[in-house]
Amino acid sequence: MTATRRHHRSLAVIVNCLGVIAALPALPAAAPRAAAAPANPAPAAAPAAPVDRATPIPTGAPAAPPAVPPAKPAPVPMSNPPVTVAMTAANTPAPGYQIQLRNGGNSVVETTVRQQLPAGSTATMVSSGGRVAPGAGSASSREVTWRLRLPAQGTTTLHTALSTTAAGRPVSAPACAYGTDSTRPYDCATATWTDGATAAAATAATPGWRRPPVLLAGLAVLLVVTPGVLAWRFRRRQRSDLAPAGPAATSAGAPTLAGGAAGPPERGTVYPRPALPTRAGRRTPPLWLMVGVAVAVLAGVVGAAAWTATQRVAAIDTAKQPTSGAWMGRSVTGAVGTPLRESAFEFTVYRVVCGAGALPSATAGGRQCLATVGVRNLTSDEQTWHGELQRAYLPDGNWVAADEDATRVANLGRDVFAQPVAAGSRVILPLVFTVRGGDQPKQLELRSGVFSAGVRVDVP
Repeated sequence: MTATRRHHRSLAVIVNCLGVIAALPALPAAAPRAAAAPANPAPAAAPAAPVDRATPIPTGAPAAPPAVPPAKPAPVPMSNPPVTVAMTAANTPAPGYQIQLRNGGNSVVETTVRQQLPAGSTATMVSSGGRVAPGAGSASSREVTWRLRLPAQGTTTLHTALSTTAAGRPVSAPACAYGTDSTRPYDCATATWTDGATAAAATAATPGWRRPPVLLAGLAVLLVVTPGVLAWRFRRRQRSDLAPAGPAATSAGAPTLAGGAAGPPERGTVYPRPALPTRAGRRTPPLWLMVGVAVAVLAGVVGAAAWTATQRVAAIDTAKQPTSGAWMGRSVTGAVGTPLRESAFEFTVYRVVCGAGALPSATAGGRQCLATVGVRNLTSDEQTWHGELQRAYLPDGNWVAADEDATRVANLGRDVFAQPVAAGSRVILPLVFTVRGGDQPKQLELRSGVFSAGVRVDVP
């Protein structure tokens, strides 16, 4: 046997041994040796019950579980409440509203409807069953309350009329339908009443030449007509320069004498040569035409820029408090019941109540203020927001962030800040702020992210 063949056989033996050693842990353990039977077995022994033996665990270290990515919280789904609320403003000289409630379920639903009255207004007409009571917020707040039993697949319409001291201003009076606990709403809606006569009078009182549409229309006409007039004058002048001259004096015949007799021709007379035709060429416009067109275009650009800057400056609210981290968008301020948009969300505060009636589980750590807030995601992606960015400002300038533990209790144990808001969805939920002392929050600041300017809502 050659040396090469011996080497090959040795290598094959080693490889086979390694394979057997590697396969030993996967083999089942040997069955235990059966106990020796006695020489004289008992004749009437009952058969033993079968013993279930578990499958032996292979020896060696247990295999590591497969890597599982962390579970991402599901976005908050679009709410589908049993009771929906729709609201419209009446076309009346005084503020008026129609509140339509619909029960989309197959059973009777008991609900409490609350309409927040704006500051400085009183209710002059309320539908049957409604009563006006002081709100649970400030001493001057008022609200209209109805307790209703909505039949299955039924619809109910409520009416209210208000009188306000702010004549000619838009008035918003939101309404919400709550469950039996009066904490978590089924649905909310808002409407803004506008005095059409006052708006028309304000528009008519403005001179026509000061209205932005009229100014822009006049500027556009000037930019279109001016170049046309200048071009027409330039072409007319060019045609007049190219017109042929009148017939020349007689040059072939001799000069006539007095009495009509022709005199003898004079030698050496130089006859005028016929005018050569001018070469048709493209003449450049005159300097005054180019300067006029440039001035007209420059005036239009400057006018449009000045008007845009004036509108932006007029829209700035100088009484607003500065916001920290307001890098995206511009902060917007509004009243309760007014939809306010920022970079990602549209916030609508429907109701703000403070004190013992705000939450059934109010603690002794401070006064709890409950804000019923509607959040609509305006983007095409789901958005996550945070409780520490939602703030309530006190009259002394201090602020408190949303109480996340109390907010979780108000939302029946659900952490609304841990779940993102789905794209295009709208959710209505209560936010709780715990304040010290007896001061009422004067303003709420709501934002979707730390780099968003957010919105500010004035609390009556």
